[in-house]
Amino acid sequence: MTLPNRPRYATRLNAFRRKGDTVEDLIARAAQVGGLNAADLNFPDHFDHHTPEDLTQILHKSGMALNGLAMRYYTDPGFRLGAFTHPDATVRRAAIDITKRGLDALAAMGGTVMTVWLGQDGFDYSFQGDYARMWDDTLTALIEVCDHNPALDISIEYKPNEPRSWSVLPDMATTLHAIRDVGRPNLGVTLDFCHMLFAGEMPARSALLAARYCRIMGVHLNDGYAKRDDGLIAGTVHPIQTVELFWVLDQMDYDGVIYFDTFPDHGGMDPVAESRANIALTERLRSVAAGLRDHAPLAAAMARQDAAASTRIIAAALYGA
Repeated sequence: MTLPNRPRYATRLNAFRRKGDTVEDLIARAAQVGGLNAADLNFPDHFDHHTPEDLTQILHKSGMALNGLAMRYYTDPGFRLGAFTHPDATVRRAAIDITKRGLDALAAMGGTVMTVWLGQDGFDYSFQGDYARMWDDTLTALIEVCDHNPALDISIEYKPNEPRSWSVLPDMATTLHAIRDVGRPNLGVTLDFCHMLFAGEMPARSALLAARYCRIMGVHLNDGYAKRDDGLIAGTVHPIQTVELFWVLDQMDYDGVIYFDTFPDHGGMDPVAESRANIALTERLRSVAAGLRDHAPLAAAMARQDAAASTRIIAAALYGA
């Protein structure tokens, strides 16, 4: 089956990290996988010893393209109590300013998407913070960040918790409210499969909501048991839900990058072998989804909400008649 709108595959570079490695080492090791042709760089940590021009050359030398940059506020302990929602206005200003520097680096490298994960923005106790103020501070920061360079896209990667007990942007619905209130066309959302499971969501349904109310600016593929952000090989725990997500993305003609946000480093797995497994299983599941795009019996079963009939169709596509 020929896959329509075939996206590139990108990777989480820190999955390839070994003690003493440089960013150049991580990129070179990712390039060994075969089939990975893009990478996300973290700002500011991947830029500590390299200029944007240096990193562009390193990527080019390894045959890799830049997928985008991802803000990582946790590299600064000063943001532990929050970045955009910190009670100290000077700390909030620092978080906004470092995000703007990240956007400048992104533009210098010819990239277009900055992924923002506000992992430190949240709370742990009742009566710890003023919820209304935290919401307003988040929106104020996002507006300023979006307006810094309207040619660049800002993509929110939501997550229900971790490291904070409660996140200020924990799920799709809350994130879509924030995007609506910010009201900037260059603000959208990243779909992270594990985060959606963790938030108690059905990934395909969340994708449809996202596409209805904003733009999907990234897809992070992984898998897990919905208790935490496991970052397992894509499709190993929820193959049917992964196929359904691909089926929905295919209906939307999504042609963006698929980014593997998986954690082989947590269990000591060889990251090159893990990445190859990610690609192989993803290719298989995407092929299944593509084969179901115009499947009339499946459409009819779904129209009458006949789960038994649709399950038999999906099982045959996945496992054979």
